[in-house]
Amino acid sequence: MNRPRFTRPVRRLLIGGAAVVALLGTAPAISALGAGSLTASFTAASDWGSGHEGKVTVTNGTDASVATWSIDFTLPAGTSISSSWDADITSLGANSYRATKKSWAGALAPGSSAVWGYIGTGAFKAPSACTINGGGCNGGPSQPPSSPPGTSSSSPGNPSPSQSTSQPPVDPGAKKVVGYFVEWGVYQRNYHVKNIATSGSAAKMTHILYAFGNPANGRCSVYDSFADYEKSYTAADSVDGVADTWDQPLRGSFNQLRKLKKLYPHLKILWSFGGWTLSSGFTQAAQNPQAFADSCYNLVEDPRWADVFDGIDIDWEYPNACGLSCDSSGPNAFKNVVAALRARFGQNNLVTAAITADGTAGGKIDATDYAGAMPNLNWIMPMTYDYFGSFNPQGPTAPHSPLFNYAGIPTQNFNADAAIQKLKSKGVPANKILFGVGFYGRGWTGVTQAGPGGSATGPAPGTYEAGNDDYKVLKGRCPSTGTIGGTAYAKCGNEWWGYDTPATIGGKMTYANQQGLGGAFFWELSGDTTNGELIGAVRGGIGN
Repeated sequence: MNRPRFTRPVRRLLIGGAAVVALLGTAPAISALGAGSLTASFTAASDWGSGHEGKVTVTNGTDASVATWSIDFTLPAGTSISSSWDADITSLGANSYRATKKSWAGALAPGSSAVWGYIGTGAFKAPSACTINGGGCNGGPSQPPSSPPGTSSSSPGNPSPSQSTSQPPVDPGAKKVVGYFVEWGVYQRNYHVKNIATSGSAAKMTHILYAFGNPANGRCSVYDSFADYEKSYTAADSVDGVADTWDQPLRGSFNQLRKLKKLYPHLKILWSFGGWTLSSGFTQAAQNPQAFADSCYNLVEDPRWADVFDGIDIDWEYPNACGLSCDSSGPNAFKNVVAALRARFGQNNLVTAAITADGTAGGKIDATDYAGAMPNLNWIMPMTYDYFGSFNPQGPTAPHSPLFNYAGIPTQNFNADAAIQKLKSKGVPANKILFGVGFYGRGWTGVTQAGPGGSATGPAPGTYEAGNDDYKVLKGRCPSTGTIGGTAYAKCGNEWWGYDTPATIGGKMTYANQQGLGGAFFWELSGDTTNGELIGAVRGGIGN
């Protein structure tokens, strides 16, 4: 698949089952706060029908600081929480929950507010009952949701001994939400590590893939040292509001990622090597896998940034097949390189790979022994997007990321389901497959046909690249007008675009759950809206 990766818009606190909560000390009584009230308001940050992102604002309307707060609330029938961030949540049974201030959050000063959020099932509905520190969430008296038999009888300010004040670690067997952060995004796109936090994305992800390192000449090397570790950040652009100094040993995105991990310690970060543009270096790497693995380990574990990264990701496009260039290193080359990486990085680091999603007979999946590499991989990511696009400038028009075949699809089995079924049939464990989502669209101009299959005159104009644009742009400029094959398309004027929406992502996540997949990944963070609309759909749909 033609995928120009450098130009294209190419936390886990889960509720279900055993929840971990952090309840901090004794909550101050409302009567002790002086004039005014402590309140909590629930609103919808986004709502896509089958799910929503809830935003909860806690406001201290009193004349005294509030050291901690705890909200007990009940959601209406048909509404439940699947994940949350910036508050510790525990289930009280049925649709009742308790939300408590994070241990790292400071006291709430008079007149100030704190915000936390969650992903919920169904359309947004405000709580039917709600108390904060024993008083009504709207500032008046109220009764908290009743605790069902078997739940803790601790009051909001008196945690039971079993409750923890630390953030739970990511469960290695839990569903993963993995997203790419592109190093070149800090230039024209003006997308920085800080945006991962301000958009709410950091809280909804389990892993970040930093793209890309360069596997040049059979060795791992830095591709853009300025973006990676030399660029100086002002206080305004820094994750923690602290400016870089001229003499600090590490700056750039690496230092910002270090700061992000301090705020969101559940996050794991992998350095990804390759991509469409740089994959030719893997051919030489396959000639001496051990030397390649040694070089990668030495780079990823460089003392300047060893604490930033938790492993390595390989994006080889494509082993024993053709991408931007062609590789003929044989069906075992990928497996051998992965084995060498695992041996060098050991069992305590992550080793993952983005792979082809070509499900056609005799296609790219058939060219390589991906199943043979799986014992040494934590997971693989078939790139279930970029099947079609204006790299065929005259069309036919087709959404670039179909989930299923459909009548008139330009190439049968160029779809996600065909790729996933083929991988499973070859012995790749379903729970080691992540479903791929694109946060961008591909489009044509000169199109008269509303549905897919029409002719075109060339690529549609894009913000950074012809024929390609971010979801955050397309949702307003060319809204979806239909769906086919499990994804969306849009016709506006003489332009035709294919891209995923929160609704179609919800359908894809349902499919991923039905197939027993290990989670989802996406390309890439800067394509989403400033409030993380798409990642909210991924997180809400993939579940625990």
